[in-house]
Amino acid sequence: MPAPRILLIACGSFSPPTPMHLRMFEIARDHFQQTGSHEVIGGIMSPVHDGYGKKGLAAARHRCAMVKLALQSSSWIRLSDWEVSQDDWSRTMTTLKYHQNFVNNYLNDTNGTVNEIIPGWLPSGIRSRRDTIQVKLLCGADLLESFAVPGLWQEEDIEEILENHGLVVISRYGSNPEKFIFESDILTQYRKHIQIVTNWVPNEVSSTLIRRLLGRGQSVKYLIDDLVIDYVLKNGLYNSNAPKYILSPNQNQLIANQNFLNDQYATMMTTTRSTPTSECEVDMDQGELLSPTKSSMTVKLDNDRTNVFCCGNEGMKLKSLLSRPGQAVQVITTSPESRRNENGDEVKSKKLKKSSAFAV
Repeated sequence: MPAPRILLIACGSFSPPTPMHLRMFEIARDHFQQTGSHEVIGGIMSPVHDGYGKKGLAAARHRCAMVKLALQSSSWIRLSDWEVSQDDWSRTMTTLKYHQNFVNNYLNDTNGTVNEIIPGWLPSGIRSRRDTIQVKLLCGADLLESFAVPGLWQEEDIEEILENHGLVVISRYGSNPEKFIFESDILTQYRKHIQIVTNWVPNEVSSTLIRRLLGRGQSVKYLIDDLVIDYVLKNGLYNSNAPKYILSPNQNQLIANQNFLNDQYATMMTTTRSTPTSECEVDMDQGELLSPTKSSMTVKLDNDRTNVFCCGNEGMKLKSLLSRPGQAVQVITTSPESRRNENGDEVKSKKLKKSSAFAV
């Protein structure tokens, strides 16, 4: 019998989104895959409404744009802009209920008469099975502990979230969420609906830290996605004024060129040559030819004395190759070889020697 299906949703400011916001989804999915208790069919990031009024909260349109940029590398986590499109701030319980109700209606509406517009956050192919899908709240241990803050949560909201949805809590190594649950009567009552998942790779990079560094004109490169950094600085968010960290047009062009080369390389890997591409390859012994699956290009240098096989474009010079770190190349050198013809005369010819491949 297949495992029950769940949809993970994280509600938060995401101002700006950090790698840990995305890592929570990956950690949770790994956990459920390893235990086999549930099948995670998708993830949702739901930025909070501007009406939440938290300090350092960028406008919703900026936060949604940054989330979209951060999610470009993910194939299963999506943005939901339902919260930010409401007239005012929505409670977490309301957000969970909306997404759960939409999923339920979509599964039951097999004729397609109710849900005319399919939101981008809804995973595709969920009608392939007729069983239900539960929307679970994904959060960090800090949100779990916030349940104890007086006046922050309505008790009926906590109860409805736990009873109808459940929590997936990503806890830091060394923390003790079990103790916190034990000390709370309502959390203890719904303990079976709370899944604790330990994050064994500490990551203390928070949105607050990112905003602080940006406000001080310091670099946040390698702390958040480059595309997010570029967006923040171009739009002057969080009092940032460090244009030197914006990707320059030349850098963007280099990225585009590298993507083009990657596409060309992928094409070459599926193409097998039937004829040699150079005179030097004709002269080579069959055993010395590079496999087409390893290389498809020859570059002539120094009057045919040295050739470089690589995964770059044909005609690329060695200087150009050396300017592209990580390129795998193989150098072929020529050396004179003496042999006798039919009349016994000595004839000199070229023999190609293959050196070891190396990376530049």
